[in-house]
Amino acid sequence: MARFDGRVAFVTGGGTGIGFACARAIAEAGGRVMIAARREEVLRDAARRLGPGADWVVCDVTDQESVDAAVAATVRRLGPLRLAVNSAASGSGGELLRTPADAFARALDTDLVGVYRCLRAEALAMREAGGGSIVNISSIAGALTHPWMTSYCVSKAALNMLTRSAADDLGRHRVRVNAVMPSLVDTPLVSMLTADEEVRAEYLRRIPLGRLGKPADVGAFVAALLSEEAGWVTGQCIGVDGGHTLRQGPDLVPFFRRFLPPGSE
Repeated sequence: MARFDGRVAFVTGGGTGIGFACARAIAEAGGRVMIAARREEVLRDAARRLGPGADWVVCDVTDQESVDAAVAATVRRLGPLRLAVNSAASGSGGELLRTPADAFARALDTDLVGVYRCLRAEALAMREAGGGSIVNISSIAGALTHPWMTSYCVSKAALNMLTRSAADDLGRHRVRVNAVMPSLVDTPLVSMLTADEEVRAEYLRRIPLGRLGKPADVGAFVAALLSEEAGWVTGQCIGVDGGHTLRQGPDLVPFFRRFLPPGSE
């Protein structure tokens, strides 16, 4: 079982969903956790639920100064940074021909460049600490196409290569970098999907284990990957998906079509 014994972690998107589950798994294994997100009230409540080893800081991953300040606050308040989880993300969907380039760029700015901003700041702090471990939250969309989700798929595929390239670059600083690729997990960010019976059925018929994910499924695996028990693992992008990547990506076009104006296709 993973043990962190006071090691300090920085978790983006840590107030809810998968990020919170990762923070909880780290805290329960004895780590000290700084959760970061944009909404102060959500962070306050989440930190309270995590217990005395947790703190919070407002952070916008699309702003480099905000990211740098959040990582600096983590080191200042909790100590040398040794662990990080990059879970902040946005959802996006729509037909490619209806998605202008600026909308595509905005999606990548959060889901890809946002992770790069955080990863670089985390790695600089970890170099000073003598090493560390970073896990990026990717998606099965990094390996499987999803119709009408080009921006999201591209961002996650690029995130997987960022993970591998960063692991190659940072190994000499004793910094490990890995990624996990969940399928659909029941979180507030995707509640419109998990609450829809047709969408649930579409996912379930493509998942060999026959159920959607829970945040704790991902959190527990991320904690193991962060730990010294995985100390010779780096540059890996691992499905935590009930076996979904053995099959195909979901077809959510019928769901997205509900939000188009009548006669617009």
